Amino acid sequence: MSYQVLARKWRPGNFTEMVGQEHVLRALINALDEQRLHHAYLFTGTRGVGKTTVARIFAKSLNCETGVTSRPCGECSTCREIAEGRYIDLIEVDAASRTKVEDTRELLDNVQYAPTRGRYKVYLIDEVHMLSNNSFNALLKTLEEPPQHVKFLLATTDPQKLPATILSRCLQFNLKRMSVELISKQIQHILQQENIATDNQAVQLLAHAADGSMRDALSLLDQAIAYGHGKLDATEVQAMLGTVSRDRVIAIIKALIANDATAVLQEVAALSEMTPDFQEALADILSLLHQMALSQWAPDALTEQLIERDVILNLAKQISTEDLQLYYQIGLIGRRDLPLAPDARSGFEMVLLRMLAFRPASENIRPVTSMARPAPSPLMGEGGASVAPVTQTSVTAPATDMTPVVKASFSGDWPGMIEAINPKGMVRQLAVNCVLQNYSGNDISLLLSQEHKNLLNAGMQAKLQELLSNWLGAKIRLQIDIGNATSETPAQSRQRQVTEKQQTAMQAIAQDPVVQALKDNFGAELVPNSIRTIE
Repeated sequence: MSYQVLARKWRPGNFTEMVGQEHVLRALINALDEQRLHHAYLFTGTRGVGKTTVARIFAKSLNCETGVTSRPCGECSTCREIAEGRYIDLIEVDAASRTKVEDTRELLDNVQYAPTRGRYKVYLIDEVHMLSNNSFNALLKTLEEPPQHVKFLLATTDPQKLPATILSRCLQFNLKRMSVELISKQIQHILQQENIATDNQAVQLLAHAADGSMRDALSLLDQAIAYGHGKLDATEVQAMLGTVSRDRVIAIIKALIANDATAVLQEVAALSEMTPDFQEALADILSLLHQMALSQWAPDALTEQLIERDVILNLAKQISTEDLQLYYQIGLIGRRDLPLAPDARSGFEMVLLRMLAFRPASENIRPVTSMARPAPSPLMGEGGASVAPVTQTSVTAPATDMTPVVKASFSGDWPGMIEAINPKGMVRQLAVNCVLQNYSGNDISLLLSQEHKNLLNAGMQAKLQELLSNWLGAKIRLQIDIGNATSETPAQSRQRQVTEKQQTAMQAIAQDPVVQALKDNFGAELVPNSIRTIE
């Protein structure tokens, strides 16, 4: 007997064997069980996610000799013939090769005739978006009001190309891309049934390479088994796929974090000996950076099944969130521009060197000696604004590894401290909308106004705490509560000063003799929003 490829051998024969797509299966199973059958169904989704498979199982369910059921027997002659692709009342049409209106009319001429053997005559039109406009127009009337014995099952990877008139006449089901975890689980199940030795890393590589397509995953699995002489090995799978070793990607990331250009270039030289696809190598680096970013903000987002989970968590602790985001953006743009480089390796190297060159870490910045710094002294004293807290909701900032770079003192002047540490972006917004409650030793307590409580989260508080610790030369414990302050926040003080300046400027202009003459002689009026104070 000839060999049957895994994608065909393990194609589901009923709904219970389907992997994923529960949202589609539930609707179809309920419709079959309750006999609420529509005349036209449209299955959409990327390649290899089960569109045609679901349509064939649905055809079985309609024509199974045991009756219309969501659980076709799979043993009767109808079920077997549909599975083998030779059932006379299941007409499968490849729209990509029959795009002309003449082909569609020929197909529709036979719609009026009753099914030969089955309960329903089922038309399965694959890649339906390839039909011409005239073909769609010819199909419209029949699709809207087909005979009772006819069902249309349409499948496409590009539903945007279908006319709205076609979409409105069908029940549409969008099949989702398969997750890496789902594909990995199915591959492992198949390998166990086929008695093929493997390791988890090889399965993960195939699942990632499948890009959400179960059919692609099984085709790659077939290729990998043949490549590995009947077994799966991660090294051989990497060689077959042309992907970069995960250990090599991690080594490059470590060199970048260490700011070691020599180590980076050595890793690239070792990588180039394996003749990799540098475009994919950059994609692997971006993928790892993405996982590191997730671990910084939401460690639980990393699945427990991830092989390098502990390594990723450790790497994420060694780099700031700003540097990580910068690396990702540089890598993203570098991958886009890589085809413009003289050769792929030099372009790849330049992307990595650009990450080092633009890294805004303190070790990359020469110290500025001309700027006066406060004399070093420990944080001391107690004091603060009088406040009346409404709620005492606090967020505990995660621990951060900090190396103090400046030593200064804090006298209780919170607006002055904000100007000294000079936070940026959302961290500055958080700082200027807080007032000082009290401070003692290395403890600082702030109060955030109620209307700005959405600014408070663990990440923003940790960044503010790090800036304070670096400036004051001690590890600061920062507490931020939410309530109503009886004193002005720095933001409110700033707004008040701007308003006062605006009013003073308006009064000065209104009293100007020239402006008075313009008003008296020409009826001129001052437009308030046209006057701006000079900062």
